[in-house]
Amino acid sequence: MSFGYGPAHDRQEMISVLRSAVARGVTFFDTAEVYGPFTNEELVGEALAPFRGQVAIATKFGFQLHEDGKPGFVGPDSRPERIRTVAEASLKRLRVDAIDLFYQHRVDPNVPIEDVAGAVKDLIQAGKVKHFGLSEAGVKTIRRAHAVQQVTALQSEYSLWWRRPEEEVMPVLQELGIGFVPYSPLGKGFLTGKIDESTSFDSTDFRNILPRFTPEARKANQALVVLLGEIAARRNATSAQIALAWLLGQKPWIVPIPGTTKLHRLEENIGAAAIELSADELTQIESAASNVKILGDRYPEQIEKMTGL
Repeated sequence: MSFGYGPAHDRQEMISVLRSAVARGVTFFDTAEVYGPFTNEELVGEALAPFRGQVAIATKFGFQLHEDGKPGFVGPDSRPERIRTVAEASLKRLRVDAIDLFYQHRVDPNVPIEDVAGAVKDLIQAGKVKHFGLSEAGVKTIRRAHAVQQVTALQSEYSLWWRRPEEEVMPVLQELGIGFVPYSPLGKGFLTGKIDESTSFDSTDFRNILPRFTPEARKANQALVVLLGEIAARRNATSAQIALAWLLGQKPWIVPIPGTTKLHRLEENIGAAAIELSADELTQIESAASNVKILGDRYPEQIEKMTGL
């Protein structure tokens, strides 16, 4: 709504979409200080102010931002003093007394994860944060953090076209009782079937820099979209709904966070929760997807290095 996918959208329209989400039963919202920066937290804070106690808001720390306020970040920064500063500022922007879920946005190689977890533990004991989360962390980091402060949720990319978490991360989450929050569950829009090699993105859309979104990759990766479309047609659903239903069918402790700026897409995404794929359908998707070779890395190398996977 504020960052990453082209120009920020009209604030009042986005407030309307967010409040419509609550009216339709959505209770979990995701933001971060770096989105904007700051403007998305302010938007979420204003939109959800009437619903205190009815919704949970997750936000994130972990980046050093540009001093002039321009989009993006300088690099990772999870020093304990920085975490405390971010928490206080996020509380004000979100208009809450406590942050429901406070994620480390990316692992900081310069700060031991024990120090990070300890800083969040202090915030929890002070009543300013309710739950601690990690994002894109690997299994060793998850275990070390969890030993200091219980990790409630891990947010990482996961969808039919990015399945790396299945290899090592998800078994550890199940073992430790940590929830999984997949971001980009629709492959940054690709799995909806609305993007092909001829699609043009706004100059400020970060998909322009992603190897997986080059025209050549988009053309090659259409095979996965065709598969989803075939199943969707049989179920009288959309490709996006089948992609989300597949995620929901993997584990009961998965809560995907599809993003949108449009009310009709919000309603479409919500509709996925009512679609229960059969064991046969899940097997069919698994079998067909295993024959689709996805072309292109998901991030440029310098960004991928910031993940713990």
